[in-house]
Amino acid sequence: MNHEIRPLVAGLYLVATPIGSARDITLRALDILASCDVIAAEDTRTARKLLEIHGVPLGKRPVIAFHDHSGEGQINRFVAAIAEGKSVACVSEAGTPLIADPGYELALAVQAAGLPVTAAPGASAVLTALAVAGLPTDRFAFVGFLSAAQAQRATQLADLRDLPFTLVFYESPKRVHGMLASACEILGEGRSAVVCRELTKKFEEVSRGTLGSLARDFEGRAVKGEIVVLIGRAGAETIEAVDVETALRDAMKSMRVKDAATAVAGALGLPRRQVYQTALGLEHKDE
Repeated sequence: MNHEIRPLVAGLYLVATPIGSARDITLRALDILASCDVIAAEDTRTARKLLEIHGVPLGKRPVIAFHDHSGEGQINRFVAAIAEGKSVACVSEAGTPLIADPGYELALAVQAAGLPVTAAPGASAVLTALAVAGLPTDRFAFVGFLSAAQAQRATQLADLRDLPFTLVFYESPKRVHGMLASACEILGEGRSAVVCRELTKKFEEVSRGTLGSLARDFEGRAVKGEIVVLIGRAGAETIEAVDVETALRDAMKSMRVKDAATAVAGALGLPRRQVYQTALGLEHKDE
């Protein structure tokens, strides 16, 4: 860092950090990290290591842990520091703060206090995955993490089925096969999909195919690293009410109303609540 660093005005600075390669950091991010008064870090060790790699002296400036489990008291302390004239840089362990990472409640509190909030954009796994996936990027929806519970995950996917956007998800390595299997069942095996693993890192891997082929590829496979799953858009299919009622009547012959609704909603890719209401109506009609 061989140019003059100007002091920062008081405020909250949301600073994007690399998702893999340490060199994927902006000059502005380095300027902020070099001159801010306080660093609020999701992982203090990762933040300190990043500063060390880029030769940013920390001096006596504090690096304070700030993550999903930080309470209101911690947020209030940061707000008070800014109100007193200090600059606070908020960094995630990797990527852009607030994007499936801590920072929202802090930014909201700072804004509510009438104090400045500034973003220093940079690396983001969402945008990196979209760039390399080969799926349409003119319209996309970032979903983040789906529920780990199979039934709730199926309901969430059903709600997304007919959105005319490329869908972007984050997923745990241990759950990626389960997520792909659920997506096959709800969205259809033939829908285009991409699994991106360890983006920008040494073992980066981009697997393209259909939901069906990818579910088979990841079955029984031990997977490590950060994962982004992208699912291509699909045209909305029109499902007639009579088809839903027929499927429900068949399912209700051997299942409870609630279970029948869950099964039919999953099979047809419809919101469970909507199908459950239809099932209740059929039950009353048949009494």
